[in-house]
Amino acid sequence: MKKTAIILGATGLTGGLLLEKLIVDDRYESIKLFSRSSIKGLPNKVKQYIGDLLELEHFKNDFTGDEVYCCIGTTAKKTPDKSLYRDIDYGIPVAAAKLAKANGISTFLVISAMGANKKSNIFYNRTKGEMEQEVLNRAIPRTSILRPSLIGGERNEQRLLEKIGLVVFKVIQPLFIGPLKKYRIINADSIAQAMLNLANTTSNTDVIITSNDIEQIAKTT
Repeated sequence: MKKTAIILGATGLTGGLLLEKLIVDDRYESIKLFSRSSIKGLPNKVKQYIGDLLELEHFKNDFTGDEVYCCIGTTAKKTPDKSLYRDIDYGIPVAAAKLAKANGISTFLVISAMGANKKSNIFYNRTKGEMEQEVLNRAIPRTSILRPSLIGGERNEQRLLEKIGLVVFKVIQPLFIGPLKKYRIINADSIAQAMLNLANTTSNTDVIITSNDIEQIAKTT
């Protein structure tokens, strides 16, 4: 039986790449996008639900399918207001997990971040850690939390400091060996592919997946 996938964050880098993969994947007959803005030129198998994701519960009746891919995330530069940042990076994934649980969706995948820790003194790490805990509290049978390192890929918006960081990281990549592998840059396409692979396998038992493991899972196609 063919499946229906739900994506939150399809207008972003990783979510957009994931959407491309799902469109050409014959295992999926329907893809539902929940976002603030629409994407033009999509095939009929994609249905878009446009609205305020901070009020995701308003989409409850349409939030039905087999898998949820949560690729939502912002940055401190893009969202300097900490309250709004938390509403996005914590509030939206948690609301999505609650809807998935309520509507009987058994597979939930969410992108978090390396360093996520609910007990961290760093606001951004703590926010991600608290989000992870609340998602896990929903007890969705097949939950995967991906913690990528610095994400590489071509974005629409310009992020100067991030570009500088990527250049520096690329130079020192050879130094990241052994336990340090998880700090290597990971391409957004690898994250998208890993999410798709995780949703379509029963062999992976890890709930928290670090960057180096994401890379390996992406290669299992």
